[in-house]
Amino acid sequence: MSETKAPNTAEANKTKKNSLLQRISTGMVLMALLVLVLWAGGWCFALVVCLCVGVAIYELHTALKAAGHSTVRWPSFAALLLGTPLMMGYSAQALIPILMLLTFCVLVHVMCRQEPELTDIVFSILPLISIVMPAMCLVGLLDAQPRSLQLLLQIQLFGIAVGGDTFAYFVGSAVGGPKLCPRISPNKTIAGAVGGLAGSVLVAMAVGRIFAAVAPDLGVTVPLWADALLGLVGGMAGQMGDLFASLVKRHCKVKDFGHIFPGHGGMMDRLDSVFFVAIVVYCYRVILLA
Repeated sequence: MSETKAPNTAEANKTKKNSLLQRISTGMVLMALLVLVLWAGGWCFALVVCLCVGVAIYELHTALKAAGHSTVRWPSFAALLLGTPLMMGYSAQALIPILMLLTFCVLVHVMCRQEPELTDIVFSILPLISIVMPAMCLVGLLDAQPRSLQLLLQIQLFGIAVGGDTFAYFVGSAVGGPKLCPRISPNKTIAGAVGGLAGSVLVAMAVGRIFAAVAPDLGVTVPLWADALLGLVGGMAGQMGDLFASLVKRHCKVKDFGHIFPGHGGMMDRLDSVFFVAIVVYCYRVILLA
């Protein structure tokens, strides 16, 4: 029996190693592209956000359709296409009436069907709240001035999400232990969640101290405790976003939202935690750094 199990074990280890290498290589390419987009900033950043979010909206609606829900897709795309230029050229306050108007459009569209279903209304509004609104928070950071403050917030946002995911993966794999939410995501552990929070806090603090040292034109003095608080709350939000996406996938009975990125799944799989962190960072910018 041991002779038959050994090759299987070796093959499983090899597959796991190849999967990890694929995940790391894809992550490095995505990180390089992110650096270029952040460096370009402005409309280039906004257009890339619009494109990526459009793909995420499509993936989410496709998964919901596979689960048997007849969602209304066009309001999500309309909110994205209307919200991005208005957030850039007018005011962040434009987002509220846009979301309200298109939510009413969803209600009217579904209620005028021959067989209206409440679940179709709920799942049609879901992308507006879980994708479009966080995406507008990403775009809304572009009004932070000076440019160094804008970069600080953007790098902290992505650093909190990526750092949390990375630390959670390696700490969870190394330590193991009790599961965090086994009915939603069987692979996530409490140890991994704690490690992820530690990673988010450390990254937020490191980025904040680096900018404080090399960018004296920030215009604000951000204390260390504020960076730590942002990392902690943002890290918790990022993990909630990850679990939320897992819950949706479990409901829709799909493993990944897509297959764009080898080892990472689709656009929604890659941005699930980023979306939730974006809301926290935008609120942080508006409330504490106003």
